Amino acid sequence: MTDVDDVRRAVAAVTDPELRRPIGDLDMVRGITVDGGAATVEIALTIVGCPAADRIERDVRGAAASVPGIDHVTVSVGVMTPSERAALVERIRGPRQMPFTADSLTRVIAVTSGKGGVGKSTLTANLAVSLAGRGLAVGLIDADVHGFSIPGLLGLVDADGRPPQPTRIDELMLPPVAFGVKTISIGMFLPPDAPPAVAWRGPMLHRTVQQFLTDVHFGDLDVLLIDMPPGTGDVAISVGQLLPHADVLVVTTPQEAAADVAVRSGLVARQTGQRVVGVVENMAPLTLPDGTVLDLFGSGGGEAVARMLSDGDTDVPLLGSVPLSPALRAGGDAGTPVVVGAPTDAAAVAIDAVGAALMGQRRSLAGRSLPVRPS
Repeated sequence: MTDVDDVRRAVAAVTDPELRRPIGDLDMVRGITVDGGAATVEIALTIVGCPAADRIERDVRGAAASVPGIDHVTVSVGVMTPSERAALVERIRGPRQMPFTADSLTRVIAVTSGKGGVGKSTLTANLAVSLAGRGLAVGLIDADVHGFSIPGLLGLVDADGRPPQPTRIDELMLPPVAFGVKTISIGMFLPPDAPPAVAWRGPMLHRTVQQFLTDVHFGDLDVLLIDMPPGTGDVAISVGQLLPHADVLVVTTPQEAAADVAVRSGLVARQTGQRVVGVVENMAPLTLPDGTVLDLFGSGGGEAVARMLSDGDTDVPLLGSVPLSPALRAGGDAGTPVVVGAPTDAAAVAIDAVGAALMGQRRSLAGRSLPVRPS
């Protein structure tokens, strides 16, 4: 005879695809009965209309059917009560506060540029996917509220170019996932019938960034990337106030004019206590099939920015030069990052090298509260 506990153990191990935890740990498994070779499993989803409902039901059915002696499975699907859901949110999130503090083990990297049009968002999206491909848990915040583009770059849009809305469990928001990267953007909150444009001033921008950091449940992350808007405006100041311990990666092009402006974003970041960890030169010279070099935007801008941001106490390295690449551009338009769609392309190789260089930088754990307890 098949034991009910065997079925319960199998079903409890099914993972909620949005919360990324076993449903047994989330108290989603309710009654289980076994009658001969037939099992009936009752589960409770977090919300009505849960977008992962079909997958969870299918996985639960498969898990129960995998138990020896079970040849028929009935799955009964219900929904948690408001009090059960509130308890779940409290258990998952804990006290409502910003989790990415100076004591957090998550490395926060703000990707900045002095001006727009240097490919900062494309680089950030590809860097996030590259790091996730290395087995890291990666989150990505699109803080470029006025010029959000991350959902499109990661293919998180429908046929009309609209990003999906995050799943909400009461006040907890679960970020959509693309290529292993948990992603949030203001574009995910615009009404379907509204124009895809945001016209907000400082206080609204600050509140948005604060909510992204506090109300979005990223879970345990190794790295959180923030795609910053160009320049040194309201969002840069807000991120500096909320995350003074963040690292900063400065993006420039080889052009002298772009390099001069890029330095400013690094200097402003330093004024808030943030650390500039490197420079990336985008749109660097491209080697053509016949061996000639196309330096459309000149050369040397990345080295110049790294040199100007270095001083006697701090050496800011040039972490990489990403060449002009048709594949990089095409991947962004298609929503398939080049590091996935064309991993041998010169731009993809260069971005992977930037990721490796960032992860090779040592972080001091001195003074940090480690999430471990003696047994």
